[in-house]
This record gives sequence, C-alpha cells and structure tokens, in this order.
Amino acid sequence: MNYQKLDTSLSMALNDVQDPEAPTFVVFIHTKTTPSVSASTILHNLGVNDANSGKDLFTATLSANAISQLSEQPWVQYLRLSQKLRLVNSH
Repeated sequence: MNYQKLDTSLSMALNDVQDPEAPTFVVFIHTKTTPSVSASTILHNLGVNDANSGKDLFTATLSANAISQLSEQPWVQYLRLSQKLRLVNSH
C-alpha cells in the first residue's frame, strides 16, 4: 500500500479493518488525468460505476484490499475518505 496517496483519515481508518475484503470505506478517488481504457477497467472492476465518464474524480465504496490496489496505480493521484457531515445546531 502506498500510504503517501492516502489522506490521514483514510490511513487511520485502515488500521481498524476487521475484514480486508469487505467494502466499508466510501472514498474519493482522484486520478492524475482522465483514466485510460485499462485504468477505467480497473475502476469499473472495483465498483466505480462512472469509470468511463471522462472525469478525474470518482466516488466508490471500497474494501481495504481495493484501496491498497488502487494506491499502487501510477495514475491515481490520491484517495480521500468521505466524511459524514454533521448538522450545526443554530441555537
């Protein structure tokens, strides 16, 4: 796994993984450029629905093993864990 491509939150969350095959992490996948055909195939096989959309930012629910595999790809710029937003009380 290339930890330099992971944000801090994702790195910390991966330390607590029970099942490395379970798709439990909602992540943003930032690619360096629009993915090539082979890169789009890898993304699609990992469950990214819009891998052929011509974008360079994707969202997917991935397992720890899939995150590890993606982090090693030269066309992946970085991976960021999606955070749940909290409502701010306006009292």
